[in-house]
Amino acid sequence: MAEVIWGLATSHVPSIGAAMDHGKTADPYWNPLFDGYAPARAWMARHTPDVAVIVYNDHANALDLTVTPTFGIGTAASYQVADEGWGSRPVPAVTGAPAFSDHLVGSLIDDSFDITVYQDLDVDHGLTVPLSVYCPDPGESWPCAVVPLLVNVIQYPQPTAARCLALGHALGAAIRSFPEDLKVAVFGTGGMSHQLAGERAGLINQEFDRMFLDAIEHDPEKLASLTREEYIREAGSEGIELIMWLVMRGALGPRIRRVYETYHVPASNTAAGMVLFENLGR
Repeated sequence: MAEVIWGLATSHVPSIGAAMDHGKTADPYWNPLFDGYAPARAWMARHTPDVAVIVYNDHANALDLTVTPTFGIGTAASYQVADEGWGSRPVPAVTGAPAFSDHLVGSLIDDSFDITVYQDLDVDHGLTVPLSVYCPDPGESWPCAVVPLLVNVIQYPQPTAARCLALGHALGAAIRSFPEDLKVAVFGTGGMSHQLAGERAGLINQEFDRMFLDAIEHDPEKLASLTREEYIREAGSEGIELIMWLVMRGALGPRIRRVYETYHVPASNTAAGMVLFENLGR
């Protein structure tokens, strides 16, 4: 059977990818952030999954806003890197896992989650930046296949934090029910606190972020109890992306070990966090 071996929560700020793409990771502005990633990257390189389920949101690059599903899963054999207005990132296309994706779709629908299926999908920085955080030098191909799992955090009403944690529980069960032996990693992406527009543009709430980094390990139900309005008030309009970390946390189950954590302010105009958990099984 398949098993979840680790979970990674990480910001997916587009400028993090740009810093890697343009060789700026050693610049004084960016060096503290990338130095902070190094221990987690070394650990993950020693624990390579067969498949990564990456929970992210499209930023109106591959999908327009005329239809906004609450949850969706890609089932394609491969995913091209989206052109976000200045050309595609110079990273490999993403290899899919169609049979595994189909299994997850069926299992989640049977578990009462209405999943939109994407048989053709380009992937933007929401997915490719976390892949680069995991593996900065992929060469010709990424080290594992990928299942994109999309969450609407753009248009109201977004799913509740509680629903995202419940989806994570169902996702973990779906992964474990896959009959083949696969090592699976689950990424929760987005955040941390930030707001890109309006009167509070530039908002960063380090106190909330620190609370979140602790509770994602010890008390995810506390985070699941927060309303949309509380996430937006405390973490900013884009900080609601943090609900996607709860999908990852739910998939891991109760027995985990925190491998590493880092937090940096700012990355562009965003608080950037990373936390890596090893799953210790049920």
